[in-house]
Amino acid sequence: MIIRNLGRVDYLPTYAAMQEFTSQRGLQPSLEQPDELWICEHPPVFTQGLAGKAEHIVLPGLIPVVQTNRGGQVTFHGPGQVVAYPLINLKLAGYFVKEYVYRIEEAVIRTLLYFGVTGHRVAGAPGIYVRLNDPNGHAPLEQRPTKQVGASEEGGTVTAPLTPRFTGLGKIAALGIKVSRNCTYHGVSLNVAMDLEPYSRINPCGYSGLQTVDLSTIGVAVGWAEAADILSQKLTTYLAP
Repeated sequence: MIIRNLGRVDYLPTYAAMQEFTSQRGLQPSLEQPDELWICEHPPVFTQGLAGKAEHIVLPGLIPVVQTNRGGQVTFHGPGQVVAYPLINLKLAGYFVKEYVYRIEEAVIRTLLYFGVTGHRVAGAPGIYVRLNDPNGHAPLEQRPTKQVGASEEGGTVTAPLTPRFTGLGKIAALGIKVSRNCTYHGVSLNVAMDLEPYSRINPCGYSGLQTVDLSTIGVAVGWAEAADILSQKLTTYLAP
C-alpha cells in the first residue's frame, strides 16, 4: 500500500480526487494500480452522508456543509483531526465490507492503545468510543457488540435489533465509507487536538447529545504528525490482504 501524506487540504477537491482514483480502478486488471492510503486534515467542514437528515445539522453558521456519497450521517472535519482515506480493492484484498469496517476500527483501537487509551466499539454505532471517566481502563463495555439472540416464530433464532447506548462515552473516531465495484474510498477520522465546538452545532452521526472528544480532552498530549504516523502504520497492518 502506498501512503500519501497530503497535509492540510480542502475537502471538496480531495473528495473529487478519491472518486477519480476509484473510477479508474479495474478498467485494465493487468495494470491494476496499488492500493493507497491518503492521510490528511481538512479546514472546517461538515460532511453529510447518504442517510443524513437535514435536521441533524442544527446550526452550521459559516462552516460549509458538503453532501457526499458515503454511508452514515453528518460529521465534522477540522484542523487537529487525522483523516485517513484507504483506497483499497477489496476483491484483491480478499475480504468483504463488514470485515473491512472491523479492520479499520481495529486499527484505530490499536492506535489509541499506543497512546495508552482504550478504544471501544458500541453495538449498532460504527466508530470508536472512549470512557469519559476512565479512558485508560480495560473493562469491556456493556454496550459492546454481542450476538443477542431471541426466538423466531418458526422456532429458530434471530438477532435482536440493537439500539446504541452512549452513557458515559465520548466518540473519538468516526467512520464513513463508500464501496464502488469492490473498491473503497472515504474512510475514518481520529480526533487528536481540535476545536470541538462545531460538534455542538450538529447531532454527530445522527445522535442527539452524543459527546465528541479528542486525545487532548482526555489528557493525551500528542502532535498531529505523530498520531497520523501511528494511525498510518496500524491501517497498513490491519488492512493488509
